[in-house]
Order: sequence, then structure tokens, then C-alpha cells
Amino acid sequence: MPHDKRDPALLWDMIQAARETRGFVANLTFHKYMQSRMTQLAVERSIEIIGEAAHNVSEAFRAEHPEIPWRSMIGQRNIIVHEYGEIRQERLWIVATVRIPELIRLLEPLVPAEDKA
Repeated sequence: MPHDKRDPALLWDMIQAARETRGFVANLTFHKYMQSRMTQLAVERSIEIIGEAAHNVSEAFRAEHPEIPWRSMIGQRNIIVHEYGEIRQERLWIVATVRIPELIRLLEPLVPAEDKA
């Protein structure tokens, strides 16, 4: 099964949103994060973008890269979009501070060189 020609752009969207998320929480404690609704909403939106892009990456590409947590990214996006009453900021804090740096490390080698910033 061939890759979709949109895959590189989708990966770029994912890595950009991940980097933005990392920036939103840089130098914050969980307590400060919980005091800033604006930061919470920014993190939610970036994670939503990551999940939406992950959902649109071709099945072939996802199958070739099982090290990427595709299902959890898509699932988190679905919670944010469809079950927003179930959003747990404690969970998003862990995603933003632990999972996002891991995701960036996994995605960087996959983004075509001409697309890297």
C-alpha cells in the first residue's frame, strides 16, 4: 500500500503543533498550568491538531511506523473534540510535558529534510 502524498505535510503539522505545545508549558509547573485557562486551551488545541493530522496520515505510513503512538493521539483528539466534558487537565499535562517531547524525538527523523525548520 503506497503512502499518501499528503503524509509529509501532515507530519509537519504534527511536529509543529508538538513544538508549540512544548513551548506553551515550558518553565511552567502543574500549579501554574492549572491557573492559566488560556494555556490549557492552547494545549488542548495543539493536541487536537496532532490527533487530527495523525488520523489523516495514510494507513501505509502508520503501519511502517508502529513506534509512533497513532491510536493514543487520535483517541486524545476524539476526547477533546467529542467528549470535552471528560477532558482531564492532569492527563493533558502529562501529555504536554512527557509524551510531546517523546513524540518530537520520534517525528523529527521522519520529516523530510526540506520541510524541517
